[in-house]
Amino acid sequence: MRLLAWGLTDVGRKREHNEDAFLVRSGMGLFAVADGMGGHQGGDRASRLAVEIVEREIRRAVLDKATVPIGPGAESPASRELRAAARVAGRTIFSLAQQDPRLAGMGTTLTALFFHAGRACLAHVGDSRAYLYRDERIEQLTEDHSWIEEQVRSGFMTTAEAQESALKHIITRSVGFESEVEVDQLALPYLMGDCFLLCSDGLSNHLGTEEIRLCLSEGFYSEVPRKLVEAANIKGGEDNITVVLVYVANDARTVWASGPAEETTQRLILEHGTEEIEFDPYGTTIEGASDAQAMMEVEDPLEKDKG
Repeated sequence: MRLLAWGLTDVGRKREHNEDAFLVRSGMGLFAVADGMGGHQGGDRASRLAVEIVEREIRRAVLDKATVPIGPGAESPASRELRAAARVAGRTIFSLAQQDPRLAGMGTTLTALFFHAGRACLAHVGDSRAYLYRDERIEQLTEDHSWIEEQVRSGFMTTAEAQESALKHIITRSVGFESEVEVDQLALPYLMGDCFLLCSDGLSNHLGTEEIRLCLSEGFYSEVPRKLVEAANIKGGEDNITVVLVYVANDARTVWASGPAEETTQRLILEHGTEEIEFDPYGTTIEGASDAQAMMEVEDPLEKDKG
């Protein structure tokens, strides 16, 4: 099995700073999107801290062999470690905000995806989202922790009304605003051909589920993040926009738009003009506060353990 991943973040059309961050850690099967809040200084720092801490904590858990798979019906240790990592991030961000008045009120959304032992484990806080695209169908895997979504679920507002509401940015749960946070979790088996999409609300506030599905159904997956960002910007680009796409593949050549896969997968391409940076496929990609696209393909090291 191979995990192919692409990430892109964009400041949008209305904001001066990008407070989103994303994590692509294909060698560990770990991916995340975070959307910070609390002003430029606080929001940017919170989102970056969240993805950095999740990467650190999961790396430590894997090295400690804490995520040994267990039988069906019980909570996966991988899920527990992912939830614990999100909570460590929350406590760390909260503590920093208490120490520095300039960071008061900072926090971040966090949607993290960890592939392990045949399962895709999700940890989710806030209104960033995760989708699964399988067999030409799309499913939203996460539930927004927002005031608007609560109104929709309670029947006080329609989905169409929520889409137009000026209050759609108000979230009811975040990582770091308080010392402890409740983390939503989901673990599901993944299949060859599955495509997982993580995004900040800068995308989902402009594009509906069907529009995202249509984009996934056309062309190459490597092109999807840029197409989605461009579509959100065309519709106003009111917020920072971040997309991470993960494809479960057995042949990389089926998803690249051009060029031999062997050549493409030897580089991490950061699209700041024409800059190309060599990368270690078992290294970490953490991006925020600027446009960046990461493209990589590595074998899942956990797959080797099964043989």
